[in-house]
Amino acid sequence: MEIRPIFASLRKHRIPALLIVLEIALACAVLCNAVFMISQRVASIHLPNGIDEAGIAAVTVQGLDDKRAGSDIPRNIQALRALRGVQSVSVMSTLPLSQNNWGWSFGTKADATVADQTSRNVSLYFIGADGPKTLGLKLLEGRFFNDGEYADSHFDAAPLAETHVAMITRTLAEKLWPGQSAVGKTFYSLPHYYTVVGVVGDVLRPYIGGAGGPYNYDAAYFPMSAAGSKGALGYYVLRSAPADRDRLVREAEQTLAALNPGAVARGRSYREIRDTYFANMSSMAWMLVLVCVVMLAVTAFGIVGLTSFWVNQRRRQIGIRRAVGATRGNIMQYFQTENFLLSTGGVVLGMVLAFGINVYLMQRYEMPRMPWFYLPGGALALWLIGQVAVLGPALRAAAVPPVVATRSA
Repeated sequence: MEIRPIFASLRKHRIPALLIVLEIALACAVLCNAVFMISQRVASIHLPNGIDEAGIAAVTVQGLDDKRAGSDIPRNIQALRALRGVQSVSVMSTLPLSQNNWGWSFGTKADATVADQTSRNVSLYFIGADGPKTLGLKLLEGRFFNDGEYADSHFDAAPLAETHVAMITRTLAEKLWPGQSAVGKTFYSLPHYYTVVGVVGDVLRPYIGGAGGPYNYDAAYFPMSAAGSKGALGYYVLRSAPADRDRLVREAEQTLAALNPGAVARGRSYREIRDTYFANMSSMAWMLVLVCVVMLAVTAFGIVGLTSFWVNQRRRQIGIRRAVGATRGNIMQYFQTENFLLSTGGVVLGMVLAFGINVYLMQRYEMPRMPWFYLPGGALALWLIGQVAVLGPALRAAAVPPVVATRSA
């Protein structure tokens, strides 16, 4: 097909052609970045977590006297263990995705301090006896804590455990000692130092970044005795079969409320904790999906409207082409080629805009760089939408009889 007549026609209709190009460009830029942001949020919502999420429930007790909280822990744990269906019980300072984050910076050198640029910020989990079993931690190297290490650990003046052993996640181990076994290595935050006795599977931090966040699994576990916890062990965690979990949430909440008059006990399954953490992220993802759908629909209707306008404006031209031998297929091909050229101009401009928007988001909101394949993906989507949108007006143009088109001139 001759391209020159199409360009000649577009020059005569500069404003409608420019509107379509700009509309497609804007849609392409928004679509690429929105789909990328949706993928980031979906990936975050489905981040793996190295604990038994299906079988875990937790009860927090608020309003207790910190001085008495430690002495009440053994009694509370004994009562929870007596509940039907409980496989294991422990007490902890926080849980993954609980948003109750306790972080500290550590380095691998003996003179490391919090202010060192080489130090890494780590989420701290203080756990009581049976903590690894209750969480369902997966031991990759070394061992779990022994009874003596639980009994000897406590808090003093500093917000760090007065012990010298720790377990760390696989990701943190690889960052601190790349290509080496972390077991037996020591990390520091003067005057405290801790020797790694075990490496466990990656467990999410209480508060994380995005799906590609480099710090999502930087976490360490420390043993802690109930007597020396100074009220820091506020999560009573129960593990059971998934079928018993919801019942045990209610029974554990009632049990702890009865044992601690005046305190407020609140029980939740871990699934609920995770869903609550990602609720806003999920809502944002659906909102972005809606934005994409609306943007694509507006673009498609805009193409349909302007193309229909052009068909009405060029009925005489269509009739003449039909009269000199153009088939219905030729007419349809003409409008589809015209739309393809406009879409190409729009997606080229749109990809430039999409890249610029991504750079702006990276600078202002610490968004990760958008992978290159989102750009041709968005371009392909706009090309397909353009061809589908122009199909109706093109069919109407091809169906105009030559005689009727000529008489209407």
